[in-house]
Amino acid sequence: MVGVGAFGRNHARVYHQLAQQDHAVRLVGVVDPDLKRADTLASEFGCRAFGSIEQLTTTHSEVRAASVVVPTLAHLQAARSLMEAGVDVLIEKPLASSMAEADELVHLAQRLGRIAQVGHLERFNPAVRATLPIMTKPMFFEVHRLSVFTPRSLDVDVVLDLMIHDLDVVLSFVNSPVKEIRAVGLAILSGKTDIANVRLEFDSGCVANFTASRVSTEQVRKIRFFQPRQYVSIDYSRQDVLVFTVDGESPTPGSPALGTPSVNPQIKVRKPPVTAEEPLHAELKSFVDSVRTRNKPLVSLEDGRRALGLALEIVEAIRRHGTKVSLEQLA
Repeated sequence: MVGVGAFGRNHARVYHQLAQQDHAVRLVGVVDPDLKRADTLASEFGCRAFGSIEQLTTTHSEVRAASVVVPTLAHLQAARSLMEAGVDVLIEKPLASSMAEADELVHLAQRLGRIAQVGHLERFNPAVRATLPIMTKPMFFEVHRLSVFTPRSLDVDVVLDLMIHDLDVVLSFVNSPVKEIRAVGLAILSGKTDIANVRLEFDSGCVANFTASRVSTEQVRKIRFFQPRQYVSIDYSRQDVLVFTVDGESPTPGSPALGTPSVNPQIKVRKPPVTAEEPLHAELKSFVDSVRTRNKPLVSLEDGRRALGLALEIVEAIRRHGTKVSLEQLA
């Protein structure tokens, strides 16, 4: 476990849980240049603390996998050191700070034959997984990810910090190249964009609107989309899916109908079955399985590169819009 910040602690906690649940995993150590923090975390989860990746890999040659949960600017350096030492990696999102670094990570993993996964957590959200079987031809998305302000992840703006989760999910749902990007964003409490709104149009004709904020007064994590004869609403936080279907088509087996809304008897509402699980638990369990079986991870480096590329294009579109309307004069 490389990096012992707030989210790094969660990775260590879940690896410790997997070990206790007999998933053939052992948490060997945590790495951080702040040895005091590393020692505290190591004591909590019964492993050793190391001040560098080199100390870890030379002391424990049996290390086979690691989570990289360091600031984005350090992803390439940390992941390179691990992969060159024969260690498979899960790299937190965003994959890298630039497309050049992302490309280097992809080439490193290919050349060294390493399993490399990107930490796009929402792909492992049970609500997202429950939606995949009912996906047909999504044509319009409305996505909201709102959060209260915290001092974490201020090395990147809200697009790379929060919106990238939803960009990855929608890209996986639509599976079509992006045709047009329109975006606006503002810096509110930090030196980078803290709130952004984006409109994407895909070659398939699908349109997606995204709003991401880390300066809101409430927590909202929802994605809604329309496809022929259906409207689907996903609540990431509640791990809940609602499907509204026109003409009362038969529910998927195991999906209880909630009754017919009185406002329109032609619309049936149902909730597909969702098996609750902490997304990080599902993500790390999947990563460990890929390491063990050598199968391609569910979220590959190529997926992470695609989401990063789109996010960086959005960041540039926000910059251009700000210049066009002279936002820098108001800063």
